[in-house]
Amino acid sequence: MKLIRFGEAGKEKPGVIINDAWFDVSEYIRNYDEKFFESDGLSLLKTIISEKTLKEISRDIRLGSPIARPSKIICIGLNYSDHATESKMQLPPEPVIFFKATTAIVGPNDDLIIPKNSKKTDWEVELAVVIGKKASYVDESVALNHVAGYLLHNDYSEREFQLERAGQWVKGKSCDTFAPLGPFLATPDEVPDVNDLRLWLTVNGTMMQDGNTKNLVFKIPHLISYLSQFMTLLPGDIISTGTPAGVGLGQKPEPVYIKPGDVMELGIHGLGSSRQKAVAYKS
Repeated sequence: MKLIRFGEAGKEKPGVIINDAWFDVSEYIRNYDEKFFESDGLSLLKTIISEKTLKEISRDIRLGSPIARPSKIICIGLNYSDHATESKMQLPPEPVIFFKATTAIVGPNDDLIIPKNSKKTDWEVELAVVIGKKASYVDESVALNHVAGYLLHNDYSEREFQLERAGQWVKGKSCDTFAPLGPFLATPDEVPDVNDLRLWLTVNGTMMQDGNTKNLVFKIPHLISYLSQFMTLLPGDIISTGTPAGVGLGQKPEPVYIKPGDVMELGIHGLGSSRQKAVAYKS
């Protein structure tokens, strides 16, 4: 199944994509949130699709994040060797973990707001994993049983806030609009091999990132198991698995950062594509 949320920001309704058409399921499902996933909502949704006549909606309507605000977004740093190299950082012996504020979440095609006082806003195409079942001290061999699905994420980063200001990376990762998600959540049956997905990103039509999830340093089962040793993963939680080479920070001979008017387009094979236009912050 492919899950979407559509409508005005803050008032999104749940829907599904069937054979490229969009349908409203809000008559039967309240939202795609923690309660939905923990109560086996995916099974209910599957039954609804097979038994009910659903109202088709226009594909011109705005899409929001496929997931209502989760309890946490956990990001994995330096999880592609080529990105670690371009960032001039050593490949980590264990996953590098940081958080991204859930207030950064927006729809897949919403504008990117360049933060106030930002000089180094950067792009990062990433595969995100959505947890479907509570996970605590999970063994790697059964970790994928806790996955509800996968989606596209642009892990925007303000490099000065992240790397040149004292403290943790979270400051450079959590600005408003820094987590466009979707266009849809694809359940695992829609993704034949999550370890072989092409992911790409262009800026103003120029290809900047072109990678493949087969090059992940730490694979998804390991990440779920590893994280669950330190914290409980709740249904709806998001794990963003890292970005391949080609970010603005790594451009030669000089880094390249986002300016107002720039357009970022990105996608992952089987998970759709998204588009964000950069606009300057206004008070």
